[in-house]
Amino acid sequence: MRVLATAGHVDHGKSALVRALTGMEPDRFEAERRRGLTLDLGFVWTRLDPEASANGDSADGSPDGDGGPGGEHIAFVDVPGHERFVATMLAGVGPVPAVLFVVAADQGWQPQSQEHLEILDALGVRHAVLAVSRGDLADPEPVRADAVERMAATSLGTVSSVAVSAVTGAGLAELRRELARLGRSLPVPPAGADVRLWLDRAFTVRGQGTVVTGTLGAGTLRAGDRLVAGDGGTALRVRGLQCLREDRSAVSGVARVAVNVHGAPDGVLGRGQVLLTPDRWLLTGLIDVRVRGAPPRDLPRTVTLHIGTAAVPVTVRPLGEDTARLTLPRELPLRVGDRAVLREPGGRRPPCGMTVLDVRPPRLTRRGAARTRAAELADLTGAPDGVAELRRRGLVRRSELVAMGLPAPTAPVAGDWLADATRWAALRDRLEAEVERHAARHPLEPGLPPEAARRLLGLPDRSLVDALAETSEKVHSRQGRLYGGADARPTLPPPVQAAMDDVRRDLLRAPFRAPEAGRLTELGLTRRTVAAAVAAGALLRVGDGILLLPGADARAAAVLRGLPQPFTLSQARRALDTTRRVAVPLLEYLDTQGLTERVDDQHRRCRTGTESGGGGGRESNPPARDPRAPRF
Repeated sequence: MRVLATAGHVDHGKSALVRALTGMEPDRFEAERRRGLTLDLGFVWTRLDPEASANGDSADGSPDGDGGPGGEHIAFVDVPGHERFVATMLAGVGPVPAVLFVVAADQGWQPQSQEHLEILDALGVRHAVLAVSRGDLADPEPVRADAVERMAATSLGTVSSVAVSAVTGAGLAELRRELARLGRSLPVPPAGADVRLWLDRAFTVRGQGTVVTGTLGAGTLRAGDRLVAGDGGTALRVRGLQCLREDRSAVSGVARVAVNVHGAPDGVLGRGQVLLTPDRWLLTGLIDVRVRGAPPRDLPRTVTLHIGTAAVPVTVRPLGEDTARLTLPRELPLRVGDRAVLREPGGRRPPCGMTVLDVRPPRLTRRGAARTRAAELADLTGAPDGVAELRRRGLVRRSELVAMGLPAPTAPVAGDWLADATRWAALRDRLEAEVERHAARHPLEPGLPPEAARRLLGLPDRSLVDALAETSEKVHSRQGRLYGGADARPTLPPPVQAAMDDVRRDLLRAPFRAPEAGRLTELGLTRRTVAAAVAAGALLRVGDGILLLPGADARAAAVLRGLPQPFTLSQARRALDTTRRVAVPLLEYLDTQGLTERVDDQHRRCRTGTESGGGGGRESNPPARDPRAPRF
């Protein structure tokens, strides 16, 4: 199917032409037919005969376009032409990719014709056919030449034109051929695109519930689909679909559709609202745009933004010569590259076109920020460019980039996060520097907590810190902290090292008599300095407050192996020449290391080398001292 808007003419001449083409009445209301004036949107369609539609082949190569015996369907959204209904006209042409532009031979180019042309140019519409109607009342050639010249100066370019008469039928066959040719030239939107259906009508059908209609520009709607309303919170289910009054299980754009939806509260759906594929669109109330047709500084502070079928007042903040920031009163699902119209209420100025450049712009809080932002926007074209957008942002979630309408240019570095290669390398360098700086400032605790690293680097997610550490050759993670070098251990200051020397001398005299808390306090050792000494390998912690020299576990196991097996706690305490305070946690520690094991509630035994696995090797071959460890 191809969908066209009919525009350019103010009275029944346009409606009569559409009626002659389709055999259907585009004016839905009796008042329109009585007054000879289109007041609201009308919807009609026809099937072009096979000869007119290139032997029945549609633009996508499938026979008959809509699966019937004739040619391809072409639908018309008939828009009002009177100046009082320009907002309604915009709702009709906003979602439609092409137009049948009608000018009457006996009336010539009218102010309404000019305004319609300016709106189409502002929207960037590039496909049209010109019909000079009422050719039975006046010579159409002067009007046709004038209209073709005017349209050539806009986005429409040079268009095909046909002189017709709805009364005599002259030119109708040629017009149908031109419409078929136009239909074949229109690009076919992707059927798998995300759905954004701007609504032009909403009503209730008895026994069916809420029905909405609109022009589906791209994507596919299916019965049973889940959608979300434009408020972002109302979940809907598609109960049924119609296309041109025929029930369908699925419809792909471009097409006129009627959707029976379930789950819509009263007042949520109506003209200007939208149905969306869930979780695929960003709702935004702040956008940066490029304005065409007038400098942003010449615009009123408040204008009306027309996009799709929506019309919302927006506040304009000029940034550059042709760029501005718009603040919306309600969030809309917009993407980079969207085209829209800015129009002053009352139409005192010609409408301006605009292209969305950024749907997630930075806040302008510092002096000179607007000037800097204008310079950034000067290089943007509005064409979707995922690589350039990632380069500008440095870091962005893949789902957010896609929701902006931009392709993801690379694989995520962590979770859903994408990173620009240059920014990622700079962040890795900064992380390595921050890890080294932390170690220098905190020698007792050289490991940088990942959350602290996240704050220092200004990263939005902790997973990015972990990913940076994994890609760095200078940073490694150990026990939940980040260290530089292969084995970053705490560096003990001279006073702490002196205290450790005293502890070492005490333990050399009595290897299993762990120093009391009072002795540690006397030496000026705190929990923090003791923890640093343990991390540095200067002490072995075998229990809460029980500190021995490194290797004491293997020496204790060697002593206990000389006892009759199994042995009791009392026998172990005497053999080790220690107290119960030390013996109980020391034996429990040896159990966890696989050096000893319980026989019953009262007895333990030493495990042999084969039983203890790595433990047996530790007993017979105590580990060599790490030459990089501090000496005490």
